[in-house]
Amino acid sequence: PLSSEGAAASSPDKGRPGGVYVPPKPHLMGVQKFEAYPLDKIAGYIDWTPFFNAWELAGRYPKILQDEVVGVEATKLFKDAQAMLKKIIKEKWLTANAVFGLFPANTVNNDDIEIYTDESRKKVAMTWHNLRQQTKKPADIPNYCLADYIAPKESGVADYIGGFAVTAGIGIDEHVARFEAQNDDYNAIMLKALADRLAEAFAELLHARVRREFWGYAADETLDNDALIAEKYRGIRPAPGYPACPEHSEKGPLFELLQAPLNAGITITDSFAMLPTAAVSGFYFSHPQAQYFASGKVDKEQVASYAKRKGWTIEQAERWLAPVLSY
Repeated sequence: PLSSEGAAASSPDKGRPGGVYVPPKPHLMGVQKFEAYPLDKIAGYIDWTPFFNAWELAGRYPKILQDEVVGVEATKLFKDAQAMLKKIIKEKWLTANAVFGLFPANTVNNDDIEIYTDESRKKVAMTWHNLRQQTKKPADIPNYCLADYIAPKESGVADYIGGFAVTAGIGIDEHVARFEAQNDDYNAIMLKALADRLAEAFAELLHARVRREFWGYAADETLDNDALIAEKYRGIRPAPGYPACPEHSEKGPLFELLQAPLNAGITITDSFAMLPTAAVSGFYFSHPQAQYFASGKVDKEQVASYAKRKGWTIEQAERWLAPVLSY
């Protein structure tokens, strides 16, 4: 792998050829929340393919319903899911809450993003620490870091970032317990799978509203659900723990920034798992060139830099970065 210096040197030129790009200013700054968002609105955004994967049925929806091998089973499962979804909505088994915020932000030390309390950009509300790819690549292919999609502080360009946390799992426990008390594992698993799908759907719906209304950089976007699932829109919403930002502890400062427990009833455990488990959290980027990538394996040098920036010991950093260590 490349050294940290080499990786930084091969970072993209912040996606701003000639400094022409002007980041869009959000229409609505600061933290906003939604309580008990209508489940019927959320249901329209469900991506059903991962639902079948959760039941270990391979195939894409809706084709899977006609599949020669699993079609009959998938069709029965889908019918049962639709019936339960109707009940969930009608009888309000679940409550969906969300919190999101749009903030001034700039990149510092190449790889970290400072998120500010207000436009004066003097007070840092949180610093989001990131990792950079260290793979050897052809000269014209950069080593990405999520911080590349936010203007560097020294550029003087006013950039912005969003953060969010959504859940569709509030109230689930009593219903799961009810099924389990009847030894009805099928419906207990079904409910959990549907709550997970609704949480992901809520993340999709909220991101669409942020792009079109609250941030407003894609006010004229008209995409159907298939296009949303295929990520045809501008911008990304990476989540801590996923390949572009694999280190989970960054959820801590994000949850503080959004006051997620207070605003949405979502908490995090000591290992940074979210409760309710049917929850999604992450960040919003508006840059037209922003894309998902895997940060890949990191070497001792980058781990040492990450530890220093986070105020951690090397051992702490190695523990949290264990899945991505190259040594």
